[in-house]
Amino acid sequence: MEEYGKHVLSIEGRKILKLEGVQHVGSFDEHEITLDTNMGFLQLKGEGMHITHLNLDQGSLVVEGFIHGLEYLEGRTAKGSKARSKGFIHRLLK
Repeated sequence: MEEYGKHVLSIEGRKILKLEGVQHVGSFDEHEITLDTNMGFLQLKGEGMHITHLNLDQGSLVVEGFIHGLEYLEGRTAKGSKARSKGFIHRLLK
């Protein structure tokens, strides 16, 4: 089994999400947060979500709001997701 480092995710009452293993936050608003973790790309969906704590040196993140769901997606990164989508739209509109 491959070693990825510490990766811990906990959700308290669907209102507080705590995550260890965060490497990069790609985008965030009240309905969606995308991030790279040491276990892959993670997409959080919810309502009224706010990042209340972020420490990339320690890899920790705390999100408060109402969590609808989360999904790990293979073959995608938070760093390049916006740049790729802008490039695709730009090519369509040429």
